[in-house]
Amino acid sequence: MADVKKKATRESYGEALTALAEKYPNLVVLDADLAAATKTGIFKKAYPERFFDCGIAEANMMGVAAGLATAGKIPFASTFAMFAAGRAYEIVRNSIGYPHLNVKIGATHAGISVGEDGATHQCNEDIALMRTIPGMTVIVPADDVEAKAAVEAAIQFEGPVYMRFGRLAAPILNDPATYQFEWGKGVTLREGKDITIVATGLMVAEAVTAAETLANEGIDARVINIHTIKPLDKELICKAAKETGKIVTVEEHSIIGGLGDAVCSAVCECCPVPVTKIGVNDEYGHSGPAVDLLKQFGLSADNIVATVKKVLNQ
Repeated sequence: MADVKKKATRESYGEALTALAEKYPNLVVLDADLAAATKTGIFKKAYPERFFDCGIAEANMMGVAAGLATAGKIPFASTFAMFAAGRAYEIVRNSIGYPHLNVKIGATHAGISVGEDGATHQCNEDIALMRTIPGMTVIVPADDVEAKAAVEAAIQFEGPVYMRFGRLAAPILNDPATYQFEWGKGVTLREGKDITIVATGLMVAEAVTAAETLANEGIDARVINIHTIKPLDKELICKAAKETGKIVTVEEHSIIGGLGDAVCSAVCECCPVPVTKIGVNDEYGHSGPAVDLLKQFGLSADNIVATVKKVLNQ
């Protein structure tokens, strides 16, 4: 994986919006004074008349997006995950979710990998919050290719969508010539019979690396990329549970309410098997270099390998 090209999915987000603007004339972009960081500044430069800077007023921006949706526009409301899911939660719930409006939320800088910005900006609760809103779709792309495909899929989808993008550069795993984004469908990146590793977002590449290490030690791990956490691909998860008997989930998010809990709920219904969750425990993050923080919080291939071995030895 060392030679794999890397790119932050927030950059993919800004580029995708710009590339798709001509194809979708009703597409408009909103930001809350963070266009340089969310990369919507790329869109602003190309289509200034379709870009709205709402200032440091994220809740108001969600209300503006709701209004634009009622007027037939396809608004992408963009800001950091901490503000999109956290500060603006009530407006997202009542003004976007309740009337089921066609608003897309582009939440960047999610998770521990925000790094030096520290605990106040390291939003590890956003997936949990957005999953609870009735009718809200939650998407966490793994790489540049998947992120760009997901943006277009969101434009074509009628209804509210929460899209989670990262600050840190992520390895590009998918081939743009062949990749197809399927709404609500997981992707099996590697077959395996001993155990299943289910990952999302930045952790997908770590899961692939971990599986390669495990293979060298005689452990055959299946790897599934879940880019759409809601609706979850229960069929794929249950198939893996039945065929491998054990599951480890990996996410750059709290172990409470995120991918791990979604997978647990699915297998409890169809095929109860042991599920071990790797993620941020019931604690806040802190300031530090992103790569160092990921290792400290166990969000690394090494910890996935160690956890898989522990699960298999139980």
